[in-house]
Amino acid sequence: MLQEIIEIVHDCGAIMLGATDIRRKIHTKEGKGNFVTEYDSRVQAVLKERLLSLLPEAVFFGEEDDANHEDVSRGYAFIVDPIDGTANFTRGYSMSCVSVALILDGRPILGVVYNPYSQETFVAQKGEGAYLNGKRIRASERSLEHGLILFGTAPYHAELSKKSFEIAYRYFEKGEDLRRSGSAAIDLCTIACGRAEFYFELQLCPWDYAAGALIVEEAGGIVSDLEGNPVTFDHAQTVVARGPRVKFL
Repeated sequence: MLQEIIEIVHDCGAIMLGATDIRRKIHTKEGKGNFVTEYDSRVQAVLKERLLSLLPEAVFFGEEDDANHEDVSRGYAFIVDPIDGTANFTRGYSMSCVSVALILDGRPILGVVYNPYSQETFVAQKGEGAYLNGKRIRASERSLEHGLILFGTAPYHAELSKKSFEIAYRYFEKGEDLRRSGSAAIDLCTIACGRAEFYFELQLCPWDYAAGALIVEEAGGIVSDLEGNPVTFDHAQTVVARGPRVKFL
């Protein structure tokens, strides 16, 4: 099933690469800078049809669903973000990806994140490690002092903006430098492959982090909230990912 899911995700990446006239096909959603394009909807439709054909008993939990999402705490569920980093996608800023997680009884057992622009496919299966384009990856062993800090600004939640930058500055003071990509799934994979040491965002939805969280953990990293509590996959929450030697401030 993993190879079939990778093939599906790669086909969706090809839709992204073939996109034209994107700026004329944008619709706004609630929240500052929150967009959906016709390509988000098209990719999600492909994912829903093809993933459920592989596992018909699964429920489907996608970002662009208008209806209330089904319970993902029992049985199988696909949690997907058809294009994570839509704002980047609309600008030709090549930090966007397709993210697919398979959940069993509320916990991820398989994750695939694909950035078609960099041709990077991150994959993990529960208990079997994490891989980038078929090669094993590991989270960084650097401490915060020698670390790169990644963060998301929670742009759709204005009440969290100031706090986000305050926390980012605290970690920036203790680390080497700061980065902001605009894609939570890519940031999580950046932690998983050891390119950076600490990432947080104060409000993410499950489709933003379900696949990436498993990839980080299978790479030896740690995923939690800012208090160190485990994340769940049924509601929006704060998400932190870090290398094993990075401590909270």
